[in-house]
Amino acid sequence: MTVTEQEIARYVGQVREALADLPPPVRDELLEDLPEHLAEVAAEAEGSLYERLGPPQAYAMELRTAAGVTPPAGAVNLDQRIGAAVRKGRERIRAADNRLGPVVGYTRLSDFLRLLRPAWWILRGYLAAMLITVLLAGTSFGLLPRLGGSGLAALLLLAVTITGSIWLGRRTDRMGRRPRLVLNLGAALLVLFGLAGFVELDSRAGGGSPVQYEQVYTDQYSGVQDVYVYDSQGRLLEGVRLFDQNGQPIRLGHPWCAEAQRAPSLDDAFTDLTRQPYPYCPQGAPFRFGPTSPPAPEPTAPAEPSATPSGTAPPATPTGTPGGGQSPTPTPTN
Repeated sequence: MTVTEQEIARYVGQVREALADLPPPVRDELLEDLPEHLAEVAAEAEGSLYERLGPPQAYAMELRTAAGVTPPAGAVNLDQRIGAAVRKGRERIRAADNRLGPVVGYTRLSDFLRLLRPAWWILRGYLAAMLITVLLAGTSFGLLPRLGGSGLAALLLLAVTITGSIWLGRRTDRMGRRPRLVLNLGAALLVLFGLAGFVELDSRAGGGSPVQYEQVYTDQYSGVQDVYVYDSQGRLLEGVRLFDQNGQPIRLGHPWCAEAQRAPSLDDAFTDLTRQPYPYCPQGAPFRFGPTSPPAPEPTAPAEPSATPSGTAPPATPTGTPGGGQSPTPTPTN
């Protein structure tokens, strides 16, 4: 930007007003070379006089200090504090500008930031469109400023706000102090709105809290219709009842065949079909083995031998005695 003669004249006039308490000869002496000095400062680099030299009141205080002119009573401390604070702030900004410039490959950081101004103009227009949508439509921050849910309206609004932001950006340096102050204040509000909107958008996408998953319980026995129990020899057992460790009956499935639904319970006192033993329908067994032989009888223990000494014959029972099994026959006499 090139500083115009009108801006130089306005800056000189404001410095003159700040030195109005001085005698005219002293004031004219301090301001004699000020227009030429301001023209040299403006020719050195881009930027307005306000940005490079600070407010005219602070510059007037520097002129007072350099000339050794005492400010009016009651304003000494205030002017000195303002001037000192402005000078220190400006020196620190310039030092940081020169120190950070080589980091990004430029002599000064401000030279690099000037190249980013078009990108900021576009971002400012986008944030302005989003703010208009939030205020008018009451919607939350999103990727597009949708008015009434229309994508075409969003694109038109973006085109208007971005174009207006670029137009203002190209004319900011030629604005007065107050318009630029209002514009900078609005830009700060848009930045705060954008930061809050991006935080909200990130939280909705899942970055601030972990995703909650609902645990779903699946019963692996929900498809069981009948229970078939086999012994160690593969024989199907019927009339089986199942119980848990607390003695509570375990019920699975339901009488699925017509025979089980019509059959009465073994006990008339328990006519509830859920009390039927397993399997409900033996004919539906998943597999059967061939006929099995009846269980073998248990082996008997061998007879214990008598207590007769070895090598001796058992005593004979005399015939005709009660233990002989034959009665004596009497001999007839003549």
